[in-house]
Amino acid sequence: MNAISALKSALSAIANAEAVAGPLSYEVRLGAGVGDVARRELSDQDVTDILRVEIEERATAAAQYEHRGQSERAVKLRAEAAVLLDYVDPDEARG
Repeated sequence: MNAISALKSALSAIANAEAVAGPLSYEVRLGAGVGDVARRELSDQDVTDILRVEIEERATAAAQYEHRGQSERAVKLRAEAAVLLDYVDPDEARG
């Protein structure tokens, strides 16, 4: 379950990074695809950077939960970070 949660969150972060601001238009247009806007193409490094941010956010939040005595939530976040780390640096993830 930690893997699913971590990967869904990471995919959302990547999708958000691919989004571009479209033109603000108040006119009504009809038809398939009329509102489509090309998405940004991310490099492998862009994706790696996004995953590293996701990992860091989980590590920071886990430390905060641990400090508040919510170790169960901290363990979950650390497990999610480990899943993502395996995609960024498999050797580091395996320790």
